[in-house]
Amino acid sequence: MIFAYNPKFVSDTLMVIVADDKNLEQSTDRRGNVARLTTADGRVIGWNFFEISKEMTIDGTGQVTLSAEQIEQLNQIMHAQGFEESLVADSSPKFVVGLVKTCVPHEDSDHLSVAEIEVDHGEVLQIVCGAANIRKGLKVVVAKPGAMMPDGLLIWPGELRGVASFGMVCSAKELNLANAPMKRGILELPADAIVGEAFPIGK
Repeated sequence: MIFAYNPKFVSDTLMVIVADDKNLEQSTDRRGNVARLTTADGRVIGWNFFEISKEMTIDGTGQVTLSAEQIEQLNQIMHAQGFEESLVADSSPKFVVGLVKTCVPHEDSDHLSVAEIEVDHGEVLQIVCGAANIRKGLKVVVAKPGAMMPDGLLIWPGELRGVASFGMVCSAKELNLANAPMKRGILELPADAIVGEAFPIGK
């Protein structure tokens, strides 16, 4: 679940993205200042909360983090408008330090690799990566499913050349880090970086 807020460019609207729409046809059910976005088969993919500053103060822009109390407040707003669904808080970090456990060439590409990367709590994600410098044993920054990159790109599970991929291995430039090197390739972290630790990104 992704919370996004950018009052300067998108108006005073909190966007809650709960699933990848995959460019599917959408329908909107708006009641008061709440709108539910669904696909043609009825799957809920997001919510919009208009004029949200009248209800709460949101810190930051882009992908933002809400407290459990704020999420409960959103649920109360939804229920007051007759919606039965509820949002569930997820406080786990979406940008974390990962350890490349395995890395093999993609069978259908001359430049992609398929890596198994350990992230937080021992979880291992399969990620297809196009960086030439990815290799076994490297500590990297992983954008997990549900992450929003500084440029607004949303990270969801997908496929590259027929191979499932559950996240993205990031470069310093993609993370919008200060003084990011101009050379191509993913960010290589020090050997003592702690696997699973949240990694701060630029905005």
